Amino acid sequence: MTKVTPLVKAKIVKKRTKKFERHQHQQFWRIGRSSWRKQKGIDSRVRRRFKGTIPQPSIGYGSDKNTRNILPNGFLKFVVHNPKELEMLMMHNRKYCAEIAHSVSSKTRKTIVERANQLNIKVTNAGAKLRTEESA
Repeated sequence: MTKVTPLVKAKIVKKRTKKFERHQHQQFWRIGRSSWRKQKGIDSRVRRRFKGTIPQPSIGYGSDKNTRNILPNGFLKFVVHNPKELEMLMMHNRKYCAEIAHSVSSKTRKTIVERANQLNIKVTNAGAKLRTEESA
């Protein structure tokens, strides 16, 4: 089979690639490792959006609607739990790629990957949980 490529591979443009840092994260090691938290203090300079303070997440940082949720390979992700769910992607194999769910056993994974090859559907994590025997 030929390699499956997306029908349209649009250039993904991110407005911001850096993560938003928590206020005063540089002063406290325990805070530096945590994710963004909104400031709630009554006198907080960050909450009141004073000049020179750290940027806060807002709707303006959102991605373009056309390229939102698109993976770097150009496909949209579709989570699959069993081989029968691949049938839904049969006509959409140039727009969606399959991703095998975390909880699926290695035996079922093998059948999903085989069926995906027959239907010419790309599987992002095809090699996960599959061991090969070493000949020694």
